[in-house]
Order: sequence, then C-alpha cells, then structure tokens
Amino acid sequence: MAASLQRIGIVACRTFPVILQRHLQAQRIRDVKITSIVAPVLRVNYCASSSSADNTDSAETLSRYADTPWEYLKSEEYIERYGSKPVWSNYRRNHKGGIPPQKTRKTCIRGDKICGNPCPICRDPNIIIHYKNVNLLQQFFCPDTGVVHDPTVTGVCMKQQKLLSKAIETAKDFGLLRAQFAHVDFTKEDYSNTHGAVAPTPPPFPLSSGELWYSWYGSVKPDERELARVKRIYKDYLKPEV
Repeated sequence: MAASLQRIGIVACRTFPVILQRHLQAQRIRDVKITSIVAPVLRVNYCASSSSADNTDSAETLSRYADTPWEYLKSEEYIERYGSKPVWSNYRRNHKGGIPPQKTRKTCIRGDKICGNPCPICRDPNIIIHYKNVNLLQQFFCPDTGVVHDPTVTGVCMKQQKLLSKAIETAKDFGLLRAQFAHVDFTKEDYSNTHGAVAPTPPPFPLSSGELWYSWYGSVKPDERELARVKRIYKDYLKPEV
C-alpha cells in the first residue's frame, strides 16, 4: 500500500510540471495574440488623436496671421522676440571652417523635413512674405540705395530670397515702397546747338545746269562690258537715245 502511494506520488510530481508548463505556454500565446491585435488599434488611435491635435494647433497658429501677416510685426510676441532689430540680426549660420559659404542653402523645408538651423524666415511660421507687409520688407534692403541685401548677409535661403525680391518689386509698383532712381544732372547745353560742339548745317551751294555735285564724278568712266550687260538687262525699261 505504501509502495503504491509512493508510485502515485512520483507519477503526479512528474506529470504536474508538464501540465503546468503547457498551461503557461498557452496563456502566453493568448496574451501575445491579444496584444498584437489591440496594440496597433491603440497606436492608430493615438496617432490620429495626436495628428488631429497637431493639425488644430498648426491651423490655429497659421490662421492667426495668414490673412494679415503685417499684424504680427505689431504684436507683443514679435517685440518680445526681436525687439526693434531686424529678424535676421541675431541669426548665425552653421558652416564648416571660419569662412562662410558664398551661397545659402536652396531651401530650409523639404516636404515635412526641416533642416537643423532654418533661415530667419523659415524658423518663424508667423513671418509671411507679402507685398503689403512693408515693415518686414524694409528690413531686407538698404534705405539709401534701395539695393536688396545679399542672402549671405541676412542668411535667408534662396527660396525666400526670391520671394522677397518679388514682393519688394511688387510693393514698389503699388506705391507702398519708395522707388529709388539714379540722380542725373540735366543741363540744357547737352540738347541745344549753341555750344561749340554743335554747329548749324551750312546751306547747299547752288549748282548750274550740267554741273556735277562731286567734281571727281566726271572723271570716272564705267566699264564698257559692264555697261553693255546692264543695258541688255534693262533694255525694255530704257528710253531710246535721240
């Protein structure tokens, strides 16, 4: 009796760990399946909620000054960030070595990717180039000569530089900016015939009948062969000699 009970105990001890291990494995597989099904759904919902939140935030940010970008330069946010200085005054370009490159980058934003150090215009989404945004355009050209600052001075990318040049020209066409013209001293002497460089045209001298205008023209004799060829070509148009 004792021996049979001992055998039963040995068999139970050997069988129970196997059953327990199989049960744990089945439970792990079930949990993995549930996690693989639920996790993507949660991830999609989280991404959708975050993207919608980002879109609403970006839409709110863009809609503030999208219609009237010149209002941003009068806001407290702009004054606190830039003060009375131009938007490019505190900007520093990243480049290798002590000598900066001769040209700026083509653009700072390519699709959804933004470079590490965007230009003064691309780094601030509230700065919008528009021909009516006069206070912004005045920061990018010399007030004395009217020459647009080089992008190596302002650090603006080439894409924004082209938009700036076009907006400045449009503002000048509409009279929002003063057009610069070179000053030329006008003197009446340049357009009159009273000074020594200009003299009145002499009147033609009278000619008598049969006199040639050029004295040397009477000594020139044409080639007989060439004259005969021309007469042969235009014989129908020549008057008969009397």
